Amino acid sequence: MRRALFAATAFLSLATAGQTALAADDTPEAPYVDDRSSADAVVRSLYSAINRHEFARAWGYFGDTKPAKDFDSFVKGYDGTDKVEVETGPISDEGAAGSIFYNVPVAIRATDKTGGEKVFAGCYTLRQVNAQIQAAPPFDPIHIEKGALKPSTADFEEALPPSCGDGPPPPKKDTALEQAKKAFLATYGDQCDKQFLADEPTVFSIKYKDKDAAAGDPDKETRLFHFSCSAAAYNESSIYYITDEVSGVQQLQFAEPKMDIRYENNDSDGKLLGMSIVGFQTTGWAVNSDYDEQAHTITTFNKWRGVGDASDSGTYLFRNGSFSLVQFDVDASYDGEENPQTVVDYNTAP
Repeated sequence: MRRALFAATAFLSLATAGQTALAADDTPEAPYVDDRSSADAVVRSLYSAINRHEFARAWGYFGDTKPAKDFDSFVKGYDGTDKVEVETGPISDEGAAGSIFYNVPVAIRATDKTGGEKVFAGCYTLRQVNAQIQAAPPFDPIHIEKGALKPSTADFEEALPPSCGDGPPPPKKDTALEQAKKAFLATYGDQCDKQFLADEPTVFSIKYKDKDAAAGDPDKETRLFHFSCSAAAYNESSIYYITDEVSGVQQLQFAEPKMDIRYENNDSDGKLLGMSIVGFQTTGWAVNSDYDEQAHTITTFNKWRGVGDASDSGTYLFRNGSFSLVQFDVDASYDGEENPQTVVDYNTAP
């Protein structure tokens, strides 16, 4: 016997209960998913069918107990709906008399044709009959036995039940990391190389004492998120986000001096006559950058051409919760040699 199937407080009626304003979207953007390899895959396949208006396919993911009194009622239940998003959580399973029963946490966000949204959450129960004991057709694949979804007041991202039955709770969501990833994609999704957009950022934890901290006060923590963005012939560009308990997630900006550089005969291949700082500016791009966890510094090195004989580089030191420019070097002579000059220096005592 199964040990602890989810006790559904209300049998799931996808079409008639009014609790699951699910959607149907037959546009090309709705992908075709038909996967019975796992319990959560069946749930995702169900919503793929609903989004594509393939109601006969959706109906087929249920076993003998159907979600409505007949197929026509099932189809009619989606009038006025537009689309539905689904999330699934950790699955629990229990064996009973040649079958395995799965309990799947589910959250959905349903959008109607006027743009209104509703969130529902609960559990599905699915059954898989042992294939080895099915000696004659028709074959009975893994299917949905029942489910119960209720309206949720939580945001869709927070509505997923932690578990159903004896399933393990999901890992705690890294809210700051998710915010940084969303900010990066929203701002730079159409500017960065596509191969980097799906990569996870490198995350650093910086522990430090506040400048006004008393002797027994705990360390504060700032987290640094490094996203690779683009790679050209000799320069790679990155974006950094920083977060703490007070400020939340923010993109890191890098201060740079604005230079007035003069060459003989106004020819950059000629003799360098001099250069001076005429102001400062900030940029969100860090070129050929690296974070040193021991020194708590971010360094940049921007090659002006491939051989690297002309360039600028910056050093940004973390102190008291933020990074600030402490050194900036410029090599403005295109002479085949690396001979940078320090134009900003807050590292060296006067």
